[in-house]
Amino acid sequence: MTANTDIIEEFHESGSVAEVSPSPSSESNDSALSQIGDRLGHLSVSIADVSGLISDIAACGDRQMQLANQAASDARDMQDANQTLTESLGHARQAASRTSDTLNSNAISVAEALESSTATMQELSRQSLHIHQSLGGFDSVVNRIRNSSEAIASIAQETQLLALNASVEAARAGEAGRGFAVIAQAVKSLADQIKSFTNQNAEAIALLRSQLAAMQQTVQASAATAEAAHEQAGQARTAAADLNALSASVGDLVSEIEKMSEPVERNLATFSHLGTSLGEIVGLIKQSHGNLAGARLRTDDILTISEDFMRFVAASGVETADTPMIELVQFKAAEISALFERAIRAGVLSETDLFDRNYVPVPGSDPQQVLTRYVAFTDKHLPPIQEPVLDLDERITFCAAVDVNGYLPTHNLIYSKPQGSDPVWNAGNCRNRRIFNDRTGLGAGSNTQSFLLQTYRRDMGGGQFVLMKDVSAPIHVNGRHWGGFRMGYKV
Repeated sequence: MTANTDIIEEFHESGSVAEVSPSPSSESNDSALSQIGDRLGHLSVSIADVSGLISDIAACGDRQMQLANQAASDARDMQDANQTLTESLGHARQAASRTSDTLNSNAISVAEALESSTATMQELSRQSLHIHQSLGGFDSVVNRIRNSSEAIASIAQETQLLALNASVEAARAGEAGRGFAVIAQAVKSLADQIKSFTNQNAEAIALLRSQLAAMQQTVQASAATAEAAHEQAGQARTAAADLNALSASVGDLVSEIEKMSEPVERNLATFSHLGTSLGEIVGLIKQSHGNLAGARLRTDDILTISEDFMRFVAASGVETADTPMIELVQFKAAEISALFERAIRAGVLSETDLFDRNYVPVPGSDPQQVLTRYVAFTDKHLPPIQEPVLDLDERITFCAAVDVNGYLPTHNLIYSKPQGSDPVWNAGNCRNRRIFNDRTGLGAGSNTQSFLLQTYRRDMGGGQFVLMKDVSAPIHVNGRHWGGFRMGYKV
């Protein structure tokens, strides 16, 4: 295998990893293994692509299952709503029917009562008017009686005068006028009685006239009341007609409710069938999802086997297309290990801070970024080691140190822009201070073998993917495994 110092010299001279010449070896012994390694590389890339496609299909299946479950839930909710609506319509129909029957019965009763009351009021009005007219006739009779009584009183007064004169004349006549005096006295007594009677009669007539006047007022008021009641009875007829119209409207409402019940009941049956069908679809999607998950696990296993085989071939000393990349990553991992150990010896960085695993979230970051106690140190000292690697080969997309949990504190400058308001843009341009604990990122950080070569599809956003290889080598600090240096390059 080519020494790391020789690789660095070749980097400075040619500026391309692809131009690094391997150490001379027995080509007759290595040619077959080299071809096998290359073919394994292509196989791993194809498997990674298939695995990614299965993951995409599984993701679509997840979404389909979510939608199907939601549709099934909505169908159940609508079925419940239709069931409730059917019951409500049934209750409404019954209530409306009872109301219609009650209104019909009441309308008939009210109409009959109004007709009877109207007839009674009309008769009462006619009788009141007749009494009023009769009382008017009584008043004229009373007036005649009063006039007669007054005439009798006048006659009685004249009789009294006549009796007085007769008494005077009888007294003058002496004994001869004694008989005449008796007659005059009797006449006078009769006149006095007539006068007393006429006075009593006048008082009775006055009282009668007063009572007749009061009766006339009462009868007149009764007649006015009866007339008003007659007019109100007409208004009541209108109300009765409205009541009949309301009864008819309620009857129409009952008919409309019955018409509404039919499609609701059909919907209820339809949603019942729909719920059953959606349940079967959900079951099929779950089964398909389980099959895809199993296929994903098997392809991951096959991918791991092929990657292990590639590592075996590369570790055997056979030169492959990935050998320069592997040696470059190993060299950079060793350089970072030496950097960390020097900083600890110089007291610039404590070992406790370097192995800090307390990830503190950056407020408002999306995707989530986190900080550790050593980020300021790596931001200052890792770019001079990592940035030159990007210029060595146009296939190299990124390189960065990650800890054992896949945490990437300091990325390449091109991927370390300040976050903005768009999470999609942030995901592609602000990749520093993030934890990449997917299969590839976690594998690169946790691997303790001399190197790890992985193949995967890198999500470039917008549904675009790039097939890449990820090679990493472990970073040890004073015998402790800190993480790894990983590098991604296009196939």
